[in-house]
Amino acid sequence: MNAPFVLAIPRTRTFEVVTSAERLAEIAPAWTVLWRRAGGLVFQHPDWIAAWWRTTPHQERRTLRIGLAWNGDRLDGVIALATFKRSGIRILEWAAKDHSDYGDALVAPDSDPQAIARLWQHVFDQGGFDLIYLNRLLPDASVRGLLDPAYGKALRPNHRSEISYRVAGPWQSGAEWFETLSKKARQNYRRGRKFMEEGGALRFRLLDTDEPREPVLARVAALKRVWLVRHGRVSDLFDKGSPVLAALISVLAELGLLRIFVLELDDTIVAVSINFEQHGTMMAFVTTYDPEYERASPGMVLMMDYIQWSLDRGLAKVDFLCGGEDFKRRFATQSVTLSSMIGARGLRGHLAALADRVSHVAKSWRAQRQPKPKAETPDE
Repeated sequence: MNAPFVLAIPRTRTFEVVTSAERLAEIAPAWTVLWRRAGGLVFQHPDWIAAWWRTTPHQERRTLRIGLAWNGDRLDGVIALATFKRSGIRILEWAAKDHSDYGDALVAPDSDPQAIARLWQHVFDQGGFDLIYLNRLLPDASVRGLLDPAYGKALRPNHRSEISYRVAGPWQSGAEWFETLSKKARQNYRRGRKFMEEGGALRFRLLDTDEPREPVLARVAALKRVWLVRHGRVSDLFDKGSPVLAALISVLAELGLLRIFVLELDDTIVAVSINFEQHGTMMAFVTTYDPEYERASPGMVLMMDYIQWSLDRGLAKVDFLCGGEDFKRRFATQSVTLSSMIGARGLRGHLAALADRVSHVAKSWRAQRQPKPKAETPDE
């Protein structure tokens, strides 16, 4: 019997730039399939981008510029970008940049190795922006390949960088990790718990999936606003009445990734960590604590509790995501530098990029000319 004859029909490779919420909704199913195939983080999921776009303030200053690489009716690549207009300059950056800790493209594992380079060239040729700034790139980020001179000179490394701290090691349990900490760290943890327990019943727990999230999110936003005022910072994620936080947390919940840990003193939440679990890693997205209990370091106590909880359940790593805060550094066993790259299109963009470089060189020069502090002698 003859074997069945199969006609191999080559797929048609096409590229597209999505600029509307309507088209974003249409391609979401194909994007989700690619996200699973590529093992992407939640920051590259279409629902994350859509939730951000629905709720972001100042939408009139933004445009979507989401690049798609199609292989027939199959999506093989996505670069989720958007522009933001600042001081007359249209900056091309990651979509949902302000709420995404790691930026990258999605690439199908079996796709053409040149697919992302060709997709980027298509996005670049379509225009609609002046300056390109892509940040928070992990060392293995797919888009780092676009710095290859073979792909042209549109992108080059930028001087800005951020740090990401993690806890990872050979421990078999949370208790084993706890015993590796310094004596002072262990004492501070026990002292903090004891101080709070003097005021009531202290409980660490993971919020149930069917438990209402709204009161916890409202508490988080209120505490974060206090912290932001104290430190002279702003974030639309926690503005009173802002829908952004709830929308993003809903995405984590719908994808089954959400893990909200709380530290409660009687009926009062004194610390919260909104985390998500993905790829064997516990990732800390939003953390906060009640400053009225600052003496007991409730945020530190909660962090040590959820680290132990994560290790007890076989997770390989706890990732504190972006930010070089001291409390992260003290507990981290690993650190990763997140890089950035910059590019320009048109005269206005090239002038903006030049101004950025001149400013950086000037700051570096001034820093080098600052007198170094005098070294202390042993008898001083």
